[in-house]
Amino acid sequence: MRLRTLVRLSLPIFPTCLSSCSGLQSALDPAGEEAHQVLQLSVVLFCGAAAIWLGVVAALLYTARRRRKSLSEQSASRFILFGGAVLPSVTLAALLSYSLWLMPGLRPFGQAASAVLHVEVTGKQYWWHVVYRRSNGPVVVSANEIRLPVGQRVELTLASSDVIHSFWIPALGGKMDMIPGRTNRLSLLANKAGTFRGPCAEFCGTSHALMAFAVVTMEAQAFQEWLGTQARPSPRAADDGAALFLRHGCGACHAVAGIDARGTIGPDLSHLGSRLTLGAGSLPNTADAIARFITEPERIKPGVQMPSFAMLPQDDIRNIAAWLKDLE
Repeated sequence: MRLRTLVRLSLPIFPTCLSSCSGLQSALDPAGEEAHQVLQLSVVLFCGAAAIWLGVVAALLYTARRRRKSLSEQSASRFILFGGAVLPSVTLAALLSYSLWLMPGLRPFGQAASAVLHVEVTGKQYWWHVVYRRSNGPVVVSANEIRLPVGQRVELTLASSDVIHSFWIPALGGKMDMIPGRTNRLSLLANKAGTFRGPCAEFCGTSHALMAFAVVTMEAQAFQEWLGTQARPSPRAADDGAALFLRHGCGACHAVAGIDARGTIGPDLSHLGSRLTLGAGSLPNTADAIARFITEPERIKPGVQMPSFAMLPQDDIRNIAAWLKDLE
């Protein structure tokens, strides 16, 4: 009766557990070759650990049930030899051999030589500077969002301009630290189109939890078209909002292609309207959210370097926000 009651009470827990096996930020639902290998290794290691645990439990139950007579010294020695030495050694040796066999594919830069695209990502407090470098086209600068082609290997070079950050796209691959004064490399191959989420996996300050980035994996042709669009100024760059943007000094910190705004302190806003989120995943990308970020950035993201512009006329804030949203 107790077992039946326990099972009945446990059943509602399983859907909750299974729901975490998929989603925008799940390492258990891989969309890339490296993530698939990490999951494969994790499952094998879990099975090996489970085998050792079951062996220990079986030994415990065996000894607990033999109450009528004690084991002979020879039987006890054999039991200790096989249960305490042979089984763990064989299991761990098999797991180590399998891990070493997978190691060439799991190395962060193991297949970087075949990369068709190089992406530079710099972690900052608290946003991501992204640069796409192509062999047959101009450099493309973006921020807080990364787009990758499906079926083509990409090499990412990772750096930090202030403190230690950690770059991680759970659905595509493992983590890699971003260390000031050092450049690390990471090679990824996406094999499924979709939208994912990448967090900063190293505590980096007050708004660490608000430092994320969207990852969009696209079919190769669609990616090349998107990259070509990003290399050109937005068709709305010279609209009325640009004059307000420059008049209030926003161009001193932010760059917008097509106008005289070349700031490098803050994120590049050339195509802000086409991004999925605002403020490194802090807000949805809407005109109202942009206006709110202009007015009270410190309340949205504590520790951010951007000062508040609440002193500006509300009409100017709304017009700048609407203009930025139109930059696609």
